[in-house]
Amino acid sequence: MSKKQQQKFFQMKASTDGKSADVFIYGEITKYAWEEYGEVSSITFKNELDSLGDGIETINLYINSPGGSVFEAMAIIAMLQRHPADIISHIDGLAASCASVLPMISKRIIMPSNALMMIHHAMTGAWGNAKQLRKAADDVERISKAMCQHYLDRSGDKMTEEQLYEMLEEDKWLTAEQCLELGLCDEIVEANQAVAYAFDEKWAKQYRNVPQQLLQQKPSTPVMSAEEKALRERIIADSKANLTYLETIL
Repeated sequence: MSKKQQQKFFQMKASTDGKSADVFIYGEITKYAWEEYGEVSSITFKNELDSLGDGIETINLYINSPGGSVFEAMAIIAMLQRHPADIISHIDGLAASCASVLPMISKRIIMPSNALMMIHHAMTGAWGNAKQLRKAADDVERISKAMCQHYLDRSGDKMTEEQLYEMLEEDKWLTAEQCLELGLCDEIVEANQAVAYAFDEKWAKQYRNVPQQLLQQKPSTPVMSAEEKALRERIIADSKANLTYLETIL
């Protein structure tokens, strides 16, 4: 799948009574929600979150993500923190890297027995002169400290700062049982066979100590419904028509 064809990594849907909503964060957390149109993920996320309405009392946050843009993830976390609804997180398959921080602000975290969480220090790529590189290093260090605090606040007295830093240094992969022991989840439910891990060769090369169960899995092919396909085709057609119109008047 090319970048221009990349699908948005999150979806939201309010219940019929308007009191609860489901938010799905599946796949890589990217800077752009729709890369073809340049829509910034955190801005699009905020617009959709606001559109759910003021009556939302509970948000069920479903996560199956290898991580991605730490800056976008932290912006999304801040939005969820400010939202008045109770956040209930469900780690459907994998919550790795910055995606593992997302559930930390939840009222409750639920993990199937076969789910995984991976925690490590924030990372980034940088290009530029010495001043720009120093700024990038300062920025990612600040983000990393914020991530650490989310883990520590969630864990309470079940994990010391020293224990956390040791795990962050080694790209620690945690089972549901380990997360429960460390205070990083509240409940373990039966194994979830419905959702494949959101993991591919790109992440296997980037992360250390990757469990064999991830390396041995077969990549899954996403299935798009006929309705979703028709909607996307209509959006593209409308966008092209608007672009043609703009070109005629400019």
